[in-house]
Amino acid sequence: MTTTESIAGIDVYLTKTPGIGGVVRSDASDFRVTEVWAPGKITDAENGKYLIVKLTKKNWDTHHLIRDLSRWFRVSRSRFGWAGTKDTRAVTTQRIGIWDPDRAIEAKIPNVRIPNAKLEIIGRSNRKISLGDLCGNRFRIAIQGIDETEEEVRDRVNRVTGELSHAGGMANFYGMQRFGTVRPITHEVGRLIVSGDFEGAMMTYLAKPFPDDRSYEMRRRLWDTHDFKAALAEFPDHLRYERAMLNHLVKQPEDYIGTFRVLPKNLLRMFTHAYQSFIFNKILSKRIKEEMPLNQAIVGDVVCFRGGDGLPDASRTQEVTQVDIDGINNLIRKKRAWVTHSLIGYGYEPGSRIEGVVLSDLGIDLPLLTRGFEVTEMPELASKGGCRAVAIGVDPAFDVSADDAGVSVTAEFFLPKGCYATVLLREYMKD
Repeated sequence: MTTTESIAGIDVYLTKTPGIGGVVRSDASDFRVTEVWAPGKITDAENGKYLIVKLTKKNWDTHHLIRDLSRWFRVSRSRFGWAGTKDTRAVTTQRIGIWDPDRAIEAKIPNVRIPNAKLEIIGRSNRKISLGDLCGNRFRIAIQGIDETEEEVRDRVNRVTGELSHAGGMANFYGMQRFGTVRPITHEVGRLIVSGDFEGAMMTYLAKPFPDDRSYEMRRRLWDTHDFKAALAEFPDHLRYERAMLNHLVKQPEDYIGTFRVLPKNLLRMFTHAYQSFIFNKILSKRIKEEMPLNQAIVGDVVCFRGGDGLPDASRTQEVTQVDIDGINNLIRKKRAWVTHSLIGYGYEPGSRIEGVVLSDLGIDLPLLTRGFEVTEMPELASKGGCRAVAIGVDPAFDVSADDAGVSVTAEFFLPKGCYATVLLREYMKD
């Protein structure tokens, strides 16, 4: 188990088979993601207010690219909508919507000159594209540099697949992208916001250093000195959000809440959501460590039911009792229900035993935590919470090959929205 994953609350593997090792994303083209939309989700409308565009990008953070597109078209960033924040180091294809663009903007789209980004007009719609609108994502991922024989790799891949099938799918952890792959601090910022420490949250986001970060030294200096003016002169242009916050701090040094409000709302909400995700990961890790089943409910669990799209619907839940446990587990076997654990927010009510144990282990005062998620100083960050399925069925296809460079594996699979390909890959790679 890597230290970085433990920081994000991922403390265990679901499978026991040794991994194949290898490297993912030696090049961004090794990691390809394509959005999958349910039919009719975005309806065609010849004169719709939203221009729907297919965006293919490579090595781009979604938030940064939207910012550049807003500058290119000279329109507000708030006029763009998208359904999911895709991996940065990858080739990704997704839909974005632009609210009420004039014909001049529409005419510019084929001529956009932003490196490693391509736009293609799909049509128009009267419906905005929002986070979570998509059905899921299809992945095609190459794992290179595997130091095992082709026969051994095939055997391990098949054994891991069998273990996952027996467990009901992959453990539905939130992946490292949720927390920051180089600087996993997003949930820590969220924890400090929920506790009301906006100064600490601000300093953590701007300055907490991590050794693998190229900006380590300048962040460490800011961490030690709190000299915002010197940091603004030193932080490079590509650290756009940090520079925007530093600009505000130079003008208003103690306005920590205002400092966060210079960030895009989609990014802001990630802080409290990432803290929820960390707690969920700790709960799921504990369930696996205690060898509690993921595809079988026990008394006290909460389950959710299948929605119209065939996927878990977190808005429809039921606590499992001794009276209905057999019927619930029959629904789970038929993939009409899923065991869940809580995403704790201000609407949380004490749940299963294992959730209480994890909160106690983390030293969390539950009443303070739930009140904290109201974020009275910044209500736009409040989060009621909810639940999340603990296991997601997946049916990956693998192509194992060998050449002079060694053994490589290409994996293709679909995951529902909100699920992480890296969480599946870690079970096979164990590295």
